[in-house]
Amino acid sequence: MRLPFEPPLQPQLAKAAKELPLGQEWLYEPKWDGFRVIAFVDGSEQYLQSRGSRPLSRYFPELVLPPGRYIVDGEIVILDDAGRPNFEALQTRLHPAESRVQRLAAECPATLIAFDVLADGDASLLEVPFAERRVRLEPLLGDLVAATPASLDPEVAAGWLDTTEGVIAKDLAAPYRPGKRAGMVKVKRVRTIDCVVVGYRPGVEQGTVGSLILGLNDAAGRLQVMGHSSGFSAKLKRELVDRLTPYETGARGSGDASRWSGDRELGWVSLRPELVVEVSFDHASGGRIRHGARLHRFRGDRDPETCLLADFE
Repeated sequence: MRLPFEPPLQPQLAKAAKELPLGQEWLYEPKWDGFRVIAFVDGSEQYLQSRGSRPLSRYFPELVLPPGRYIVDGEIVILDDAGRPNFEALQTRLHPAESRVQRLAAECPATLIAFDVLADGDASLLEVPFAERRVRLEPLLGDLVAATPASLDPEVAAGWLDTTEGVIAKDLAAPYRPGKRAGMVKVKRVRTIDCVVVGYRPGVEQGTVGSLILGLNDAAGRLQVMGHSSGFSAKLKRELVDRLTPYETGARGSGDASRWSGDRELGWVSLRPELVVEVSFDHASGGRIRHGARLHRFRGDRDPETCLLADFE
């Protein structure tokens, strides 16, 4: 490829923050739940590079970028019927079988959402302020690739915090710094919900609890496992044993409550569904909590039957 630089190129990263930065120097974008990608295009030739510098093109043959000579930064997503990213469907695309890749590309095609341009023709734009890079982005994309929505209005950004995975705020004057957490701030959407404790996994240390298995009642009144809560202090890990033991049923559950731990065998101790906890989480996908939820408190005042899946959706 005849471009100002070749892969691999590390994407610029965002610093985490609890609140949106305010001021005229910031542009806000919704945070997408997908695979970060750097796309290199030279004529009709293209190369899709993952955040970890791995090639992605073979997994997404349906992604055909407009011909030209440019490099863009973006996110590969699969959108559901409501236009929301479905990360679980995206995960299924990383499969070695060519026949399955082709079938899934037709059944649930992916989309590339672009949000920055790093090179245009022979010109590297890494040192160009983001405001100018953003202006140059959309004319490169044509109708084949979508540019992410963006706004200078913090009220619009606040609305995204209520409806998407979060917001990315970008400094309009900042250059692009590959691999650095500079010029960008991310604020994740944090949600709270009351869940039934349906089981627990023992901790690595004997006599401790490693995680709580969380459930919600579906429309038929059946408990559905939604995820887990972990990251407890050493003191709480020991205290939870005495709190949970009286509710043990003698049965065992199995499977990964969060679905993101590969092929590890993850059994857990089943409990009578009588305990309710309030937890917070910032990431959900496929109708489940994607990462471990944070435990806030036990809710002795809450009836487990009123913890509903409908409240999560």
